[in-house]
Amino acid sequence: MSVSQSDSDNKLYGLDPELRQMVLDTVAQLKKRLLSKDNVLEWDQKEIFPEDTIREMLGPEIGLQLLMLPEEYGGMGGGARDSCIVTRELSKICLGISTAFFAIQLGADPLMLGGTEEQKVKWLGALAEGDTLVAYAVTEPVAGSDVINIKTKADPVTGDNGEIIGYKINGTKQFISTGAAADFITLLARTPEGLAFFVIEKGTEGFKPGRSEEKHGIRASQTSSLTFTDVFVPVENLIGGEPGLGLKQANQVFGLTRLMVAAMGLGAGEAALDIAIPYAKERFVSGSLLSEKQGYTHKLIVPNAVKLEAAAAFIEETAERLDAMETELQVEGSIAKYFATEAANKTADDAIQALGGYGYINEFEVEKIKRDVKITCIYEGASEVQQNIIGIFRWRKNVKSKGEFYNSMAEEMERLDESYPNAGCHTYGIAARALNETVMLVHRNKLTRRQHVMFALADMMTHVEVGVALARKAAAAARTDDAAAEKLQLMSRIFAHDVARLVTRNVMTILMGTGMFDERTVAEFMATANLDELKESYVNVISDMDRVADILFER
Repeated sequence: MSVSQSDSDNKLYGLDPELRQMVLDTVAQLKKRLLSKDNVLEWDQKEIFPEDTIREMLGPEIGLQLLMLPEEYGGMGGGARDSCIVTRELSKICLGISTAFFAIQLGADPLMLGGTEEQKVKWLGALAEGDTLVAYAVTEPVAGSDVINIKTKADPVTGDNGEIIGYKINGTKQFISTGAAADFITLLARTPEGLAFFVIEKGTEGFKPGRSEEKHGIRASQTSSLTFTDVFVPVENLIGGEPGLGLKQANQVFGLTRLMVAAMGLGAGEAALDIAIPYAKERFVSGSLLSEKQGYTHKLIVPNAVKLEAAAAFIEETAERLDAMETELQVEGSIAKYFATEAANKTADDAIQALGGYGYINEFEVEKIKRDVKITCIYEGASEVQQNIIGIFRWRKNVKSKGEFYNSMAEEMERLDESYPNAGCHTYGIAARALNETVMLVHRNKLTRRQHVMFALADMMTHVEVGVALARKAAAAARTDDAAAEKLQLMSRIFAHDVARLVTRNVMTILMGTGMFDERTVAEFMATANLDELKESYVNVISDMDRVADILFER
């Protein structure tokens, strides 16, 4: 398998830096040739799915899909870091195109994670050859991320000797990216033994794609429904060769694919900033440049740049853990997706405001980015689905560890603060301990039954864990005298202030809003959780934002 060397000298799955850069250079060339601004805007305006362009990107001269396929089946053997970086760059160009590209990885993942050797050779090999599109067919009209409620049925078909020779598929899938164009799909259906994935080829009798949906955004991607009426699938197309493995396979897929959607959102958000920042350096209002006005920089640009940097830190850290062959990172995938996509959506919205009337005009692209990026908060599990996952599973993990899960983060931040006192680590440490105390309070008082409380916890969990990742990145940059060290430490301090405010607000919402606790209990808990210490995060926060604005706008 491919391995690359990390900074800590651990061997990680994926491409070496030189090969990864070569792929990124290819993406840069695609932007100039196939994915030019004129083409991207035309596809959006006319709602064109550029199938020929997508297939050319997969063809032998470019072969972008090889990045994600294992070497033994004709690919390059890229890892999670590689997929995230390349998807992030594609999303800066056009989120519709990156969605179409992402659909290929998503469709291939059940085979890569659960396919038999023969299935991998056949189907992954076909993808490597560059003339095949694949789609991932899981979502249904009444079952999205809640795969347990999948209704599509796969009934066994037996031969003369009583052995199963295949399955008959009946049901409907909804919102399938590239579904009508794909040469084959990986479909999740319910067998008598449980859920299972199947490969179904285009043109199979009874398999009918619906019309392409007219969409608010990502118009350069194709989205359609798929219907299956007595579709016969031979038993050799049962992925893994055994029924009942589909739920496990689907959950494995979510760990990586939600991280990929986080990278897509991040790229789109960065594209919006890449338009808004140069605009402000040229636009005069009331005698001075917008880039010199705090009402512009500190409201519309700096907070979003900080959140995107925090998202990048968490995505990079999680991708590295995946490449180190860690498993059970589904919650990290949910945290990454939830935080990055919501941050990107806010960034794009603020970019429209930043450009004023021009922001509302198609030519300036930010309104397209806003329309496109909203879907990242919805597909692969809406933000509320991610909040539910984060709240439930992190509550269980912290309680099971008797508070050690978040207290260990606090201890790490306290140690890091001794060497790098300018990275906001002290604030993150206090916030992590307050979070632990709040989780335990909610658990003791059986407030886990209240979804609003669990969502408040999920937001705290998300921000604390993302902040810890940003602090680690800032400390690592300072340790190596990285050129970005100052910016990262400033941004980490600013984000620590955001975390402090959110934790304080959500703790008070739980304490005061549920009607469960009297004034004395509230006061005692606030003292135990050291919430007053979080006020220290306000120190110099505006000055830090001034300096970040200096860096971003090159003032």
